[in-house]
Amino acid sequence: MEKKLEVKNLVISFRTQGGKVQAVRDVSFDLYKGETLAIVGESGSGKSVTSRAIMGILANNSIVEGGKIIYDGQDLLRISEDDFHKIRGDKIAMIFQDPLSSLNPIMRVGKQLTEAMILKGKTGQRNARRNFNTLLAYLNKNMNETSGMNNKEAAAENARKCKTFDNFCIAGIRLEDKYNHCVRHAYSLIEETENVLFLKEKNQKTDVKKQIGHILDEIKECIHPAVLPDDIAARIVNPLKEEKKKASDQISEQAESALRTLIEELKIGVGVEVKPNYFTMGYYIMKNPDAQLQDMPHKELNKMTRQYLDENFMLDFIDCGAKAVLHSHNKSVEKKKEVVELAKSTLEYFENGELDKKISKQKIKELSALVGKSIDRLAVVKNSVDYTFATSAMTAVEKYFDALVKNPKAQAKYDKQVAKRNKLIAKGKTPDWKVVPPMLVDIDLARNTICGVISGLIDSCEKEIENADNFDEKQKMVDMVDYFKEQASAVVYKVTRKLAKAKALKLMEEVGIPNPAVRYNQYPFEFSGGMRQRIVIAIALAANPDILICDEPTTALDVTIQAQILELINKLKEERHLSVIFITHDLGVVANMADRIAVMYAGKIVEYGTSEDVFYDPRHPYTWALLSSMPDLDTKEKLEAIPGTPPNMIFPPKGDAFAARNKYAMKIDFEKQPPMFKINDTHYAATWLLHPDAPKVDPPKLVTDRINRMKREVENNG
Repeated sequence: MEKKLEVKNLVISFRTQGGKVQAVRDVSFDLYKGETLAIVGESGSGKSVTSRAIMGILANNSIVEGGKIIYDGQDLLRISEDDFHKIRGDKIAMIFQDPLSSLNPIMRVGKQLTEAMILKGKTGQRNARRNFNTLLAYLNKNMNETSGMNNKEAAAENARKCKTFDNFCIAGIRLEDKYNHCVRHAYSLIEETENVLFLKEKNQKTDVKKQIGHILDEIKECIHPAVLPDDIAARIVNPLKEEKKKASDQISEQAESALRTLIEELKIGVGVEVKPNYFTMGYYIMKNPDAQLQDMPHKELNKMTRQYLDENFMLDFIDCGAKAVLHSHNKSVEKKKEVVELAKSTLEYFENGELDKKISKQKIKELSALVGKSIDRLAVVKNSVDYTFATSAMTAVEKYFDALVKNPKAQAKYDKQVAKRNKLIAKGKTPDWKVVPPMLVDIDLARNTICGVISGLIDSCEKEIENADNFDEKQKMVDMVDYFKEQASAVVYKVTRKLAKAKALKLMEEVGIPNPAVRYNQYPFEFSGGMRQRIVIAIALAANPDILICDEPTTALDVTIQAQILELINKLKEERHLSVIFITHDLGVVANMADRIAVMYAGKIVEYGTSEDVFYDPRHPYTWALLSSMPDLDTKEKLEAIPGTPPNMIFPPKGDAFAARNKYAMKIDFEKQPPMFKINDTHYAATWLLHPDAPKVDPPKLVTDRINRMKREVENNG
C-alpha cells in the first residue's frame, strides 16, 4: 500500500508565561493511500497540534523540538513557506471544527468556493510544467548515457523521441480537456433543461426568452463529436432560436420537443461506457492531422489508436526508457554503497567523544553532498530519507550546538530568579510572581537525534542495496509514463471563472447542498450549521487534495447532522480515493469509518491499531476509559466518567502520564514511562500491563460487555 504521509518522532512545545508546555511528545504514525486514520483523545492531548503541524499553521509561540513530517519526499517542518504554499490546500486540505470560523461572513459562498480555484490554477500549471520538463530532461540524459555519451546520432534520436512524447502527450491531454469541459457543461445543461420542462409541465409562467437564451449559450459549450455533434446541435438550435424571438411566457410544443431531444442526445453523449482514449488519439492525430475519427465507435477507435501508437512509437519508447531507468537506478545503488561507508564513519564520530561544531557541520555537509548524488532522479516515488536528510541532519546539529550555548544562560537566569524570590521570602514578603522554569534542551536527546537521522539514512540505503536485484525497470517506466500524463493534464487545465463556477456548483451538489444554483449566491449566515460544514468540505475538495484532515468536524453539530457529515466524508473518501486524518475526542464517532486508530493522551500515542484492534481488543487503560464513557443505545449500565484531569504539561509526569487517573496503575507507572509494546503486527500499546511480569488485569465489565455485544451483532449480521 502506498504511503502518503509519515510522521516520525514529532516533538512540539509552546512558550507560555508559565513555562514551556510539552504538547506533542515523540509522536509517530503513517498514513496510507485511501485509508482513514483516526486520532482520538481528550482536549489537550495534542491531536490538533499534530494536525496543524502537518498543515504548517502552528501558532507563533510553538517550538518544533524534533521529528519529521514527510510528504512527497519533503520534510514539511523544513520547507519554505513558498514551497508549503504549493502543498497547503492543494495536496493537503483541512476541515475545521467550527465552519463559521472558516468562512468569510460578508462574502457569498460561491465566490469563496471559486476564489481558491482561480488563484491556485496558474500556480498548478507552472508546477506541473516544471515537473514534466525536469523529469523528461533526466530521462533524455540517462537515455544518452545508455547509448554512449559520444554517440551524436543516438543522442539526436533520443531527443527526437522525448520531443515526440512531449508533443503528443500534451496534444492528447488538450483533446481530453476539451472533452471533459463539454461533459461538465452537458451535465449542468441536462439539469437546467429538465427544470425548464418541469415548469412547463406545471403550467408555471417563466421568462422564456432569458431561459432559452441561456440554454443556447450552454449548447455552444457542449458541442463535441463525442458529446453533442454539430449536426445534431444545429437541429436543436434552430427551433430554439425561433422560440427566443417570440414574446411569450410559455414554451411552445416545437421548442419543448427540441429541449427533450437535447436531453436525450446529451444523455447518450455522457452515458457511453467506453470513453475515447485521448492519450493514444493525441499521437494518431499528430501523425494524421486530416483524420476523421468522430464517426468511429469508441471501442474500435481506442483499439486502433492504441495499436498505432504501440507499433509506431510507445513500445520502442518504453524499451529505451526502461534501459535509462535501470541505468539511473544502478548508478544510485552504487552511490548508496559509498553513502553507507561514509555515513557509518560519520555516525561513529557523533556517537563517541566530544563534538566540534565546525567539524560536525563539515561532516554533515560532505555526507549530504554524497546523498544528493545518490538520489535516483528518475524514481517517480521519491525516497523521503534521501530528500530530507540534508535539512534534517543540519537542523539537528545546529540545535545541539545552540543548546550548548543557550542552556547555561537559561539555567543561570532561572537560578537568579529563584535566588531573588527566596531572598524576598526570607525577608517575610510574599512575591506575586512565579519563577518560570528554564527552557532547556536535553543535550543527550539532541545528540541522539543526530545519530538517529544518520542511522535512518544507513538503514534506508542498505534496504535499497539489498532489494536492488528485484528492480522492475519496465514497470517503473510505465509508472513514469502515467506520471507524465498526470502532469500534462495539470499543464493544460486552465481555470476560468466560468469553469470555476461550474466546478463549484458540481462540488456543492457533490457534498449534498440542494439547489446549488440558488445557494451559490447566498451568504454563510443563510445556511444551517450542517450546510455550512458542507460548504467548508466543498472548499477543501476544490483543489482535489491527496490528504484531507478533519479536525473535529462534527463536534458543533447535532447527532442527526453528525451522522450525515460522517457518511459524506466516507463517501467522498471512497469516490475520490482520499487519505483522511480524522481528529475527534469521541471514539464512537469513528467506529464505522476509521481503518486505523491512534489514541493520544498528554501528547503521546498510547495505543495504535486497526479499528478492530482498538474496539474489540483494547489494551491501554485510557482506551478502556474512553470506551466506558462512550454512549450507545444498548448500554444499560451507567457510563463511567474518567476521574481527575489531564496533567500539567509544563511539568510532565515522570512515568505514565495517565497513572494518576488510572485505577489499575502500578508503582512503576509513576516512575518510568512504558515503551510501546507490540501486541500483533498492527496493534501496539504503551502500558506496563503488557509487560510479561505484570499482573493480569481484565478490562472493565462495561467494556467487555460492549465488546461481546458488538461481536454478537457482527455474527448475526454476517
